[in-house]
Amino acid sequence: MQSNQPQQKRGPARDVVDYELLFDCVHCGLCLEACPTYILTRAEMDSPRGRIYQMKALAEARLDADADVVRHLDFCLGCRGCETACPSGVRYGALIEQTRAWIENNYRRPLSDRVRRWLIGALFPYPSRLRAALTPLAIIERAGLRPLLQRAMPRGLREWIELVPALTGNGARSSTAPAPDGRGPVAVHHGCVAQVLADSANRSAERLLGAAGYKVVPLPRTVCCGALDLHSGNRRRALEFARANVRAIEQSGAEYVISTASGCSTAMAEYGELLKDDPELAQSARDVSARVKELSLLLAGERQPATRRFECVVTYHDACHLAHGMGIREQPRALLRSIPGVKLVEMEMPDLCCGSAGTYNLTHPQAARELAQRKADAIAATGVDYVVLANPGCQFQIAAELRRRGARIKVMHLADFVAMAVFNGNEAKYSDRIS
Repeated sequence: MQSNQPQQKRGPARDVVDYELLFDCVHCGLCLEACPTYILTRAEMDSPRGRIYQMKALAEARLDADADVVRHLDFCLGCRGCETACPSGVRYGALIEQTRAWIENNYRRPLSDRVRRWLIGALFPYPSRLRAALTPLAIIERAGLRPLLQRAMPRGLREWIELVPALTGNGARSSTAPAPDGRGPVAVHHGCVAQVLADSANRSAERLLGAAGYKVVPLPRTVCCGALDLHSGNRRRALEFARANVRAIEQSGAEYVISTASGCSTAMAEYGELLKDDPELAQSARDVSARVKELSLLLAGERQPATRRFECVVTYHDACHLAHGMGIREQPRALLRSIPGVKLVEMEMPDLCCGSAGTYNLTHPQAARELAQRKADAIAATGVDYVVLANPGCQFQIAAELRRRGARIKVMHLADFVAMAVFNGNEAKYSDRIS
């Protein structure tokens, strides 16, 4: 006979996670079909529920951090789709980030894994280093030899290089339009990878905000938002980045701050929680989090100075952290519908992760490719001219897969697409086509 007595909690033996958060999960399984990795493998340990079982067992010292456990926890994309599906409000994103930080301090990875992670961590959060590392590819591209180089590479390396958009001749460098009534002020955080590989979106956002009447103010020196480190378990450096950004945003006097990378927006919107125990910056972090907005929210209801109809059919891909972390879905779609001539068609499962997930497509290329193929199938079925999204990582991932298929569908960031439509821009300014 089943006991009606409440289940007794077994206390934590290790400081793996905020232990009490684990008990928000009632193990109902509604998260399973929202989880991209469960969809791929149909393995319980590759689901949010299964990973929470593992986190609890680690915390209670019933399980050790061995290669198998780490493999299942690493396999998570951190997309937070389970949070949207969860009726109990489980804070899965916080749980997986805390667990990964504990793993990095308590598990020694194989040498090849350590080297790959070190390279990613040493390059991606630092724009100057990333630019330097990409200089040889830019020179090859300028000579017209990039397609030849890609064809000559082994498949694994070729697929990595295919993710990198065109490095020469792309990106709008338009100046910010004057603000007629000085609303705002608003600052655009240019990010780390975004300012190297997708800076046209930053410039387009600034131009659109200026045209809508906002006073666009520059930020003092900013650094990576910290999202990449939070997702990979390097919490110490993520905290350092967060503190630097909080100080810079406060110094700017910006009433609003946006990022054209949705993962960065979500990370900054959660600075208040991340730095809640910081004796110096806790209140400032909460203030900064409250200022974080998404571009379409600031442009909602604004009449952009479009001078022509832009006849085309588009579909919209929901970047994971924008949809699941910030709950923003309808506003970007409303902005697209507001452009004369634009017809919006929904794809199947628009909020299923494309497989980019920060650096996931570098650490788990096979699973990332399978998810990219699913996303490309859904996009192709719509018959659209453009797929529009609000995150550069998704842009690179989806564009690479569509190029492999020879598809004619263009992949564009929301800011670039709206700027192109509004200001009669040339698509080539924003194109990243590499055959």
